[in-house]
Amino acid sequence: MSGKKSSKIRGDRKSAMLGALTGWMMKLLAATLRLDVRDRCGVGSPATAIPPVIYILWHNRFFTVPPAWRKLCGAHRSTLALTSASHDGDTVARAMAVFGLGAVRGSSSRRGVAALVGLKRALQEGFDVCVTPDGPRGPRYVMQPGIVKLAQSTGAPIIPIHVRFSSAWRLKTWDRFVIPKPFSRVEVTFAKAITVPRHLDESAFETKRLEIESLLVSGTDDA
Repeated sequence: MSGKKSSKIRGDRKSAMLGALTGWMMKLLAATLRLDVRDRCGVGSPATAIPPVIYILWHNRFFTVPPAWRKLCGAHRSTLALTSASHDGDTVARAMAVFGLGAVRGSSSRRGVAALVGLKRALQEGFDVCVTPDGPRGPRYVMQPGIVKLAQSTGAPIIPIHVRFSSAWRLKTWDRFVIPKPFSRVEVTFAKAITVPRHLDESAFETKRLEIESLLVSGTDDA
């Protein structure tokens, strides 16, 4: 009975209202930022025929990515973000909706298989997907293997998103969640795409996972 309960997708009026409020607060703060968005992969160009992609970023950096995504490619690409099945995940999903982002509910700790199936289906239907590979509980800056498997099975390229802050608050959470200070400069880079070969043995797979993890870590300012 407890196992079935833990796998349930949760959400209620309170989390919906809190999520919408959070999203609008994010939007208001983002309006004050000097947001420098850099496109190294071409997703920002409507003329570039890029197939559905997998965006990845560390959990503590997603506060600034929705407005950067909307500025770069929100007008011509549709994206679904992976959020957890908990009430917190519902709050995040509602906040992302303010920026025009949809959601796939689940995580590595809850409804993990269902989440991967949902992400795969979204890619097949033409959506980009966005995942925090160290979320929702960490360890911080450690990439879980599920994203590599998703790229391997679908052929979708992985696009790391790097975020650097000139001035920010860093919360005392497991991931040291970062909130940029008003009127500060934030640099968001959509890096070059990474492809994962479909056929890799166990050793080559782990090498690829570490390669992507190291690349994502190199784009932080506090690792």
